[in-house]
Amino acid sequence: MPTLPREQPEPAQSHQARRTAESFGTDARRYDRARPGYPDDLVARIVAGSPGPDVLDVGCGTGIAARQFRAAGCTVLGVEPDPRMADFARARGLRVEVAAFEAWEPAGRAFDTLIAAQSWHWVDPVAGAVKAAEVLRPNGRLAIFGHVFEPPAEVAEPFAAAYRRVAPDSPFAGRPARRPPETYRAGYAKIADRIRETGRFSDPEQWRFDWERSCTRDQWLDLLPTTGGLTRLRPGRLAEVLGAVGRAIDALGGRFTMRYTTLATTAVRVGTP
Repeated sequence: MPTLPREQPEPAQSHQARRTAESFGTDARRYDRARPGYPDDLVARIVAGSPGPDVLDVGCGTGIAARQFRAAGCTVLGVEPDPRMADFARARGLRVEVAAFEAWEPAGRAFDTLIAAQSWHWVDPVAGAVKAAEVLRPNGRLAIFGHVFEPPAEVAEPFAAAYRRVAPDSPFAGRPARRPPETYRAGYAKIADRIRETGRFSDPEQWRFDWERSCTRDQWLDLLPTTGGLTRLRPGRLAEVLGAVGRAIDALGGRFTMRYTTLATTAVRVGTP
C-alpha cells in the first residue's frame, strides 16, 4: 500500500507534533473541497448504535464529518484547535468551539456520541480516552475513524522519490513508498488499548469499510497540498512534488482508481455518569 507523508506520524508521538497538527488551516477551503467524506454505512452504523442524537466532533476541522452526521439527524458540536478551520465550519452552519480537546471545557455538558474523524492521532491518547469517558453519557458511543487513502504504486513511487528529494530531513521522507495495511490496523489497535485502560468502556470493536472512486489528475493534485507532509513545504518544493505526481498520472491516462479503506475503533461508555 503506497504511503503518503500526510498527517499521521507514529501514533505515540503524533499528538506532540503541534506545528503539523495546526497547519491544515492554511487553506481551509481547499481542505474542505478536496478531502473525501466518510462512508454512509459508517455514519449510519454509528448513529444506530448511539443512545441519542447529541454528537461531539473532536478535531472537527472544516466540518466534513459533522455535516454528514447533521444530515443523518444529529445535533453536532465541534471542538477544533485551529480557528481558521473552525471559522470555515461555522460559515456552514456548524457550532464549533476553539480548543484542543484535552484543554476544552465541557461545562457540564454530556453527549450521546463522540466522534473523531481523521483527527484522534492529534489527541493525547491517554488523556483523550479518559476525557471521552467523562463527556459521554452512559451507553454513549465513542467512534474514532479515518481513511487509509493512498494511490497505486505508479503514482506513489514518483511522489515518494520527489518528496525525498525536496525534503530529505522530513520525518516522512524515510518512509517506504509502500506500507502494508497491517501498519494502519495496528494503529487503531493501539487506540483500542488506550480505551480499555480507562476501564469505562465496553471492549472496543474494530470496523472496516472498503470503497473506491475514480480520481482525476486535478483532483489528486488538489488534495495533496492538504496532507500533513506537504502543508508546510515551500511553494517551489511543493510545485516540484506536484509536478512529478502530475506527470505520473498523465502517464496513466490522466486518472486512476483510488481504493480507500476506512478504519474505525468504537466502544460504548459503561457505568454511571
